[in-house]
Formats: sequence, C-alpha cells, structure tokens
Amino acid sequence: MGHSPNPKQTPVRPYPSKYVALWTMKDGNQVTIRPIRPEDEPVMVKFHETLSDRSVYLRYFYSFSLRRRVAHERLLRICLGDYDREMVLVAERTDPQSGERRILAIGRMSKLDAGNEAEIAVLVSDQYQKLGLGYELLRRVIEVARDEKISRVCAEMLPDNIAMQVITKRLGFGVQAGEELTSVRAFLDL
Repeated sequence: MGHSPNPKQTPVRPYPSKYVALWTMKDGNQVTIRPIRPEDEPVMVKFHETLSDRSVYLRYFYSFSLRRRVAHERLLRICLGDYDREMVLVAERTDPQSGERRILAIGRMSKLDAGNEAEIAVLVSDQYQKLGLGYELLRRVIEVARDEKISRVCAEMLPDNIAMQVITKRLGFGVQAGEELTSVRAFLDL
C-alpha cells in the first residue's frame, strides 16, 4: 500500500545559493558572503571565540557568556535555520596558509510574526571591524528582505553602538530613540 504525503507538510526550502558572492574588504582581502549551512556549527564556535565582551554586549544588550553562545542547541537553530522564516548570511574567509575556514561576520534577517516586517542584525569579529563588513552584510540582508517581499525592516541597538547607527543611517534608515531611552530603533521601508 502506498504512502500518501501529509498535505500539511511544506517542502524544505533548498539552500538559497543565489545569495553566494565574493566581496572584497577595505584591506583588499576577499571573503565569500553566503547563507549559513548546517556544517558551519564548528566554525561558528570559533567565530564566537573572536568576539570581545563589548561586541557581544552591543549586539545582545547583555553579557552573554561564550559557553551559552556556543551551546550546541543554540548554534544548531542558527545553522539549521528555516530559510522561509530567517536568513543568516556569513562572511567567510579561508586562511591562505592553513586552509582553515573562518567566519568573520554574520548578518541576520528574521521575519516578525506581526505584519510583513523583519528584524535585522549584524555582528562582526573584532579583528575585522572597520573593513566594511558590517555595512555590506546589512546591505545584503536588506536585499534578501526585499526578495522576500518584506515591507519594513527594523534594527534595535544600544545608544552607544554608534557604528551601527552610522551604518543604518547610510543605508537610509530612520533612527529614533526607543521608548525607554535604553535603545535606539532604526526602520527602513522597502
């Protein structure tokens, strides 16, 4: 007897290879910007090891221990994400001497449940900040949001995250103080 497919199951979206591209940082080194893959988990652990406490605080709004950031369950959710709900792009470089892959930065677009909006965020390894990676990843995440027919993207950041505020303004976001004045919100209608 044949097995009929469950009509409630939706097919798994294939790897979105159209978002894979080479890009050159301000220092002349090339990186591959691409959607994250399940096999990136060990490389993501190494990425989180490169982050200073300040970078972590500016991204997550609190001290988030390395142990918790690299927990298997957490990284599995990120690396094995649902491309229909969330798109995570990484900037990856292969070390020319060792051949080791390194993730230098990560950008994320997460669709929100309410309306046709998405939240975006970026995190760059301390060693690779000020090389244009944050701007480029955020720009590409916005393009993904446009492709996904998102009408508005938003980002929330701490008031002292000046770099992110500058990047969002350069990309055309409106920036305003949050309700409690403990955060800054940036919005871009697409």
